[in-house]
Amino acid sequence: MTSGGTPGGRARPWASWRRALAALVVPLLLAVSGCAGGRSDAAGGTPPVPFADCAGLTTPPAGPADIPPAVEPTTRLPEVALPCFADGPVVDVAAIRGPAVINFWGSWCEPCRAELPALQRLADRTEGQLHLIGVNTWDDRGRALAVAEDLELTFASLVDRDRELLLAVERIGLPLTLFVDDRGEIRRVYEGAVDDVTLAELVEREFGLTVTPVTPVTSP
Repeated sequence: MTSGGTPGGRARPWASWRRALAALVVPLLLAVSGCAGGRSDAAGGTPPVPFADCAGLTTPPAGPADIPPAVEPTTRLPEVALPCFADGPVVDVAAIRGPAVINFWGSWCEPCRAELPALQRLADRTEGQLHLIGVNTWDDRGRALAVAEDLELTFASLVDRDRELLLAVERIGLPLTLFVDDRGEIRRVYEGAVDDVTLAELVEREFGLTVTPVTPVTSP
């Protein structure tokens, strides 16, 4: 007797009927459930992201009427091109015009995750006056997206998987925040984690923009 058949090798009629039924029903069930191969939850084959697009980063925001003179020597933003985390064209970093706060972050960096909510609060309170730009650095897109969704981040963010911008500003570690004026000059490089008070003080010192720091609500 041949395995799976009747003497002489003839297939059982009921087995053939069952295979034919499965061939018809299984694809239908997969299509209905949304599990069919090659499908995506978003147009373009990539999941949606919470970040804003990067349009307008090369145009100065309203900002303060007069940015005070820099206290320390400035350097130009480097000639580095990075993709936007959200859909959109590659951004020429050297063309970014402030006032802007550029923060390097990664899902692997614990102090970065701790400071991101303060940066989001600054973005919310200075909308239209200041560019708040994240640079997701040396990271995995999925893990970065999970952090963004968990912390409800919406400010525009660039992607620098190879640390190109980080190395171009001659730094190797995070956290790191740049304060950039309306000419694309880096006025201050702040190494270390920032909080609401530190951000408010530095934004006022570098750009003359007064921001009342928010005291985060903590559970008892």
